[in-house]
Amino acid sequence: MNIFRSCHPLQDLNARQMAARLVCWAALASVAVAAQAAPFEVAVSPSRTELVGKAGQRVGQSIQIYNVGGQVSALSFRTMDWTLSDKGELKFHDELLPGSCRPWVTLERRTRQVAARANVPFRFQIDVPADAPRGECRFMIAIEGIEPAQQAIINSGGASLSLPVSGRIAVTVYLAVGGAKPQLELLRLGSDSVRAQRQPVVTVRNNGDAHGRLDGALDATDSNGQRLELVPDGSPILPGQTRVLTLSPKAPASGAAPTLRYPLNIQGSLDWDDGAFKVQATLP
Repeated sequence: MNIFRSCHPLQDLNARQMAARLVCWAALASVAVAAQAAPFEVAVSPSRTELVGKAGQRVGQSIQIYNVGGQVSALSFRTMDWTLSDKGELKFHDELLPGSCRPWVTLERRTRQVAARANVPFRFQIDVPADAPRGECRFMIAIEGIEPAQQAIINSGGASLSLPVSGRIAVTVYLAVGGAKPQLELLRLGSDSVRAQRQPVVTVRNNGDAHGRLDGALDATDSNGQRLELVPDGSPILPGQTRVLTLSPKAPASGAAPTLRYPLNIQGSLDWDDGAFKVQATLP
């Protein structure tokens, strides 16, 4: 029996799509699951937390854990580092990466059980060192389904990505320290081949010291006079990154997304954390 639920890993970084949804990263983490393991029926809200702090400050926050299944869920909690390439490839790391802020983080507990159809808060805190420079602290809190026999291993500090689990949700935490903020620059609007199909894209650089995202929508008219909306990929652009982000046609309430027929006349505004890009262009 397949007990996993599928998801796109980057969407944990998109709160509009991921809040209170089941997310399972088992395939990405290459974890093995015993055939007798119980289904992983857990959700979390919010799926992303963005905080602000300063050097020497203690910042506390809680997230809500939901067991939406009919059985008690035994869960473990730990932090992970992560990296995101310019191409959007996401990787997870048990080991501390250079400059990791995970040593600043204290979790409420390492394991707990959540009753069927129940929800519980889970608290964590970040103690920012007094000499912390301006910048962004980023980490993930991994919430994993475990068997009771594994609790002793986890409580002794033996958890790793290779530990068999029935499923995994991860909450991304961002802490802007000392006024860190993004500074996005729109470099290009064009089109690229995406999964063997031509698709509008924008190239954006982040010259700031915290992550940023694009939001909003652009109005487009194709060669047949069809009107549609183009929505940007909302995944993060990390400090120093230049990323090519797709502009996808927004699907109607019912039915598939419309097919794009070039040339496209595009206009509108793409918003980001501290500004907006006005766009008016034709893609031949």
